[in-house]
Amino acid sequence: MDSDCMTLTRFVLAEQKKVPSATGELTQLLNSIQTAVKAISSAVRKAGIANLYGIAGSTNVQGEEVKKLDVLSNELFINMLKSSFTTCVLVSEEDEQAIVVENERAGKYMVTFDPLDGSSNIDCLASIGSIFAIYKKTDNNSAPNVNDVLKPGREVVAAGYCLYGSATMMVLSIGRGVNGFMLDPAIGEFVLTEKNMKVPQKGKIYSINEGYSYLWDDAIKEYVRQKKDPSFGKPYGARYVGSMVADVHRTLKYGGIFMYPATKDAPKGKLRLMYEAIPMAYLVEQAGGLATNGQKPILDIQPEQIHQRTPIFLGSKDDVQDLLTVIKKQGN
Repeated sequence: MDSDCMTLTRFVLAEQKKVPSATGELTQLLNSIQTAVKAISSAVRKAGIANLYGIAGSTNVQGEEVKKLDVLSNELFINMLKSSFTTCVLVSEEDEQAIVVENERAGKYMVTFDPLDGSSNIDCLASIGSIFAIYKKTDNNSAPNVNDVLKPGREVVAAGYCLYGSATMMVLSIGRGVNGFMLDPAIGEFVLTEKNMKVPQKGKIYSINEGYSYLWDDAIKEYVRQKKDPSFGKPYGARYVGSMVADVHRTLKYGGIFMYPATKDAPKGKLRLMYEAIPMAYLVEQAGGLATNGQKPILDIQPEQIHQRTPIFLGSKDDVQDLLTVIKKQGN
């Protein structure tokens, strides 16, 4: 056992020390998120034993059936964030309205989060995860409200995701690169295992749900055709889990491109901008990759609604650039 291991808490404290004006609130906030995802990880591991599978009997704001684990994960995030005394506005995938934290517990940060991404994979034991982005309230003279959190991704202070797979891993950026921390169940701590993660310049994998190919526009059809055609080079491998955290994590590690385009049925895309696209785009850009909606970088989009949807294409710089070239050529 390493007697001097770099835990997530220790890492964040060390980063805090580099900023003379730091108050420690962000460190406190990240610790509360740590606690929430540890509890979710534990619940995911024993879901079958604890009878946490199945439908909770209601639907979320997206019209999707809510699983019991979804409900528990959402409550854990909300309770931990509120009790950290560091947040003032919370936006969750599971709640139709933004949550404004009561004054006596309010702080200066705002958090957008998907407490359990990929929940359709729960019953088949595929990888699922949690996603979050943190913003700072800039106007301290007014009462917090939903408009405070409608900020483009360039204003994100920190973002991350937690993957509940063969192991539990937290991938985090606080604006100075991307680092991965594995949860060591023996000590109950996240330990730094992936330092300064970088997306390869070019990959060998494309990730998209090809079941919807009949609904794609011509540019996406052409790009995917090229990835399979030997005349354009060695064909890419196709990988698609259907859980954004799992697909993005693989893309971050191995390179390539993850795509969730707009379709004829969903012309504005399907994935949510504020708590899925922006956090993932922030991490991918911090790791040296690109993230776009096909027209502009995801981080440059000005959100208008908390549950706004967007197309998204992210991953290795060369692969995303190749896609943008095809889109420009096709003119759509």
